[in-house]
Amino acid sequence: MYEEPVGYATAGHRRYRRQPSGYERFMQEQNIPIVRGIGVRDVRELGLAPWKRMGGQGCFIHLDRVGARTGMYVVEVPAGGALNAERHIYEENFLIVEGRGTTEVWREGSARKQAFEWQPGSLFSIPVNTWHRLVNATSSPALVLGVTTAPITLNLFPNERFVFDNPFEWTDPYYEREDYFKPREDFEPHPEKGHAFLRTNLIPDVVHCYLPLDNTRGPGFRLFRFRMAGNTNFEGFVAEYPSGRYSKAHYHPSGAVLVCVRGKGYSYTWPKELGARPWEAGKEEFVKMQEYVPGGMIGAAPGGGDWFHQHFSVGKDPLRQVNITGGSRSGVLRVEWSNLDDDIAGVSEEIHEGGYALSYRDEDPHIRKAYQEALKREGVKFEMPDSIYA
Repeated sequence: MYEEPVGYATAGHRRYRRQPSGYERFMQEQNIPIVRGIGVRDVRELGLAPWKRMGGQGCFIHLDRVGARTGMYVVEVPAGGALNAERHIYEENFLIVEGRGTTEVWREGSARKQAFEWQPGSLFSIPVNTWHRLVNATSSPALVLGVTTAPITLNLFPNERFVFDNPFEWTDPYYEREDYFKPREDFEPHPEKGHAFLRTNLIPDVVHCYLPLDNTRGPGFRLFRFRMAGNTNFEGFVAEYPSGRYSKAHYHPSGAVLVCVRGKGYSYTWPKELGARPWEAGKEEFVKMQEYVPGGMIGAAPGGGDWFHQHFSVGKDPLRQVNITGGSRSGVLRVEWSNLDDDIAGVSEEIHEGGYALSYRDEDPHIRKAYQEALKREGVKFEMPDSIYA
């Protein structure tokens, strides 16, 4: 029972007690582990538990400042078995970490099922509110990374029947076309950003697929952006840094999660308020670092607001990363641009030009020194051209 304060005492708690969101309650009710932090070295190292709803072993990944918009999980498809069939009104992407198998997709009441094969490195998206099931074709468990807009949906509509058992026929992005899951390779310029852009619902192998030369994040940088299954909140990219090279530091709000699929590396991330040279200013304790190998990930700006982040390739193979969560200003967060001019600066434009990227010549001297030491430990040659620091 509420009691009014006595005299001049104030009511309520001095510090507010945040209540769990609809998605956070959903995660807790699943009774599987919830992994938190700024990233993961390798999802293969995570502890899993039986997940009744999915029909396999799994855990949630709830990264800092990402979980309010994007949900992530890993799940094992049982050896020689399959996950439970499901449908839902949120968007979902899948990245295959280990294993081979097929995915079946069908509409409610339809006798026709479409099926396509997957392997390690396959990336695909399921049309909204269509039934789907992942089937393992081998005698070993398959490991799958799922990325969803479930947080947005369950926070707006905290009713599982509405989300998972909704009869609405969302036919717009899915017409049961024979070629719906046929991989496409015809790049076009991105309508807003101008980078190489691919409209496809399946990329068979993001580990080895061709990446056009881009150079915006550093010399030799390769990239293409993609959009799948009519999604409005997910637009990702596949990017690669040559061995012995690293990206410019750049900043933007939270939202993007980068998954390592080839090579090995690490990322630094720090609040923009610390300035361009946090080590030189004696503020290195506020800089966060995440190492990763294939299967690992980093939340690019884990502190909210604008955070610098910078990615380093330290292996003998190029470092390849996949962003499957979308950017900080895509989908529902596009409202951030609603009061801005039609043409705005981006992370490809350097700060002295009005953009968000830090030039190599302006970065903290510690960056290059620490990177050269990391390469030496790995037996990899430093390949950054001297001219970019001039």
